Amino acid sequence: MPEAWVPDLSRMTGAKYLAIADAMQAAVESGRLRAGDRLLPQRDLAARLGVDLTTVTKAYDQARGRGLIGARGRAGSFILPQDAIAAGPPPRDTGMNMPPEVAGGSLLATWERTASALLRAEGAGGRLHYTPAGGRAADREAGAALFGRLGLSSEPDQLIVAAGAQNALHAIVSATLKPGDVVACGAHVYSVFLALARRFGLRLAPLASVDAASLDALCRITEVAALYLVPTNDNPTTRTLDIAEREALAGVLRRHDVRLIEDDAYGQLPDRPLAPVTSFAPELGFYVASVSKILSPALRVAHVRAPGVRDALALAAEVHASTVMAPPLDCALVTRWIADGSYARLAAETRAEAKARQAIAASVLPPGSYAAHECGYHLWVPLAAGADQARVAEALRAAGMTAIPADAFAAGEGGGAALRVSLGGAITRAGLARGLTVLEMELVGAG
Repeated sequence: MPEAWVPDLSRMTGAKYLAIADAMQAAVESGRLRAGDRLLPQRDLAARLGVDLTTVTKAYDQARGRGLIGARGRAGSFILPQDAIAAGPPPRDTGMNMPPEVAGGSLLATWERTASALLRAEGAGGRLHYTPAGGRAADREAGAALFGRLGLSSEPDQLIVAAGAQNALHAIVSATLKPGDVVACGAHVYSVFLALARRFGLRLAPLASVDAASLDALCRITEVAALYLVPTNDNPTTRTLDIAEREALAGVLRRHDVRLIEDDAYGQLPDRPLAPVTSFAPELGFYVASVSKILSPALRVAHVRAPGVRDALALAAEVHASTVMAPPLDCALVTRWIADGSYARLAAETRAEAKARQAIAASVLPPGSYAAHECGYHLWVPLAAGADQARVAEALRAAGMTAIPADAFAAGEGGGAALRVSLGGAITRAGLARGLTVLEMELVGAG
């Protein structure tokens, strides 16, 4: 920028910080400020305007919230592309990791068509009643068929249907573990499981690396009740265990008689899904696969495979005690879709959209600056030591992104400097590119 931008506040009324932000927006819309233009440091602008630093800081925060500016660490603040303004307010940040909305996808149309057919069918009224504990036989049979395609042989009587993966994990922990039990896990763990561990008084034992050697070493020095893991596209680290690693882990579980809680939320996303760890130790594994993470969080359905029928009955009792049942109409939709091929087709749409969003991330962010799964919809982004994770996360949220600091996932003391950045949800591809530009500015500025 040839000349530093300093707003004329002489005709402005109201709060000065809003006047500065309004003037900045007007300058962007008029073309006076263009994408990439660097703004004066906050302290310098405050001196030129004769206001205190806090006023300018609030003004820059306001501008960031409007999508006007991003930051490049010590390099300062820069104007973002103008279409960031035209895009309107960012979608509400829920903090949840969810599938991307597929523009032009067929989920809503398929949902409407199938729901209408189900409700017109003979005996449809039965879907409006209470279901048997653990789910209807047809729904459990559909889950067994789905698991078979993933390489996990299952009998319907081993399966239950829960109201989403969180409900399933709650049931497993409540039915199989007791206060004081040691649960091995990664250094960073899905925050819902962390909350369950605290609630039920479990002792988490974070492994330096989730592998057979680390687990075996832990089991030799303490009694481990269970291993919790997300084997594909780990939340949050994005790590995926290969087949050899899965088989080796199963061997250690068998050697030490350790139960497995396999939260395979993303296992159906790859073009060629990997066999679950449970398939190598079926007598020890509680396997959870959620429809919510594959198609939509509005579908509160998770299929859960227990080691045996008695275990399944215990889980069914826990689900009944906590939520009574999974939503019957949701279950009916999913069962029909598994049978008629719609489920596989809709999952393929999610997969394609996830790949497209990963391609956007690769085009915007510096190579090697993050970890990701090619079909996943979150990134694991290490930050420089001492980086203000909360500030970077807030900058991304202001741009419509969901970003969670590493501490929220830490199973031990301190989570290190990193963010889980979600690519899914309602944000469009264009909005995603703009948000990732903010992240790129942060990473380049800190480098």
